[in-house]
Amino acid sequence: MARRIAYALIPGAAMLLVTGAALGQGMQTFKSEKTAQRHCPADTIVWLNKSSANYHYKGDPWYGRTQRGIYVCKVEADKDGMREWTSSK
Repeated sequence: MARRIAYALIPGAAMLLVTGAALGQGMQTFKSEKTAQRHCPADTIVWLNKSSANYHYKGDPWYGRTQRGIYVCKVEADKDGMREWTSSK
């Protein structure tokens, strides 16, 4: 029985690994806003929530505040398929 459960979980785990590798491909990530700005001085720095693949602009309520977030350049985030967070108002 345990073997059947393990074999049933393998495709799902493989899918998560592939999806995780696809997100952020080629995108530089930074722990600080200043470091990110030095990497892309002409671009807007956004806060990327890695759990949802949504990014937040400075001034948004979640900018720099999600537990699983990093600073990235907006252009690179867009190229990697990340999307702007929109409020559910």
